Amino acid sequence: MIRAATPADIPALHTLIRELAEYEKALEEAKATENQLHEALFGERPAAYAHLAVDDTTHEVVGYAIWFLNFSTWRGVHGIYLEDLYVRPTARGGGHGKALLSELARICVHRGYARLEWSVLNWNAPTIAFYESIGARPQDEWTVYRLTDEALLKASHMINH
Repeated sequence: MIRAATPADIPALHTLIRELAEYEKALEEAKATENQLHEALFGERPAAYAHLAVDDTTHEVVGYAIWFLNFSTWRGVHGIYLEDLYVRPTARGGGHGKALLSELARICVHRGYARLEWSVLNWNAPTIAFYESIGARPQDEWTVYRLTDEALLKASHMINH
């Protein structure tokens, strides 16, 4: 079962985010708090959205997708950027990941959005194979760039105001 997250789901969502960070060998980088998640998802001006995969038998949250809107200047409409997709290893193979992606694709189609896109770590061959099996294609002509921490601070002062 796939459903939108509620404020009561924040503790479970936070746990799953930390599990994903550990799987990606970057647990020390997962600094988001439950309060930050609550504000981002359910605060006065939500900046992101979350859907959960729930086991039909145990009713346990076994996976999640966190996403936000992006915009295509060429298409002139929004799209969805999938920040995280994670399913617990014990629940993999049960169709939860495919169901989460299907729900986001449904939202795109229903709202007239042009794209559903995301990034995947180059070393994550099983996940890449899964994405390609459902028709997703890598955007090899693009390279993702990121400013964080000191580089972000330095960039914020490049031009004196």
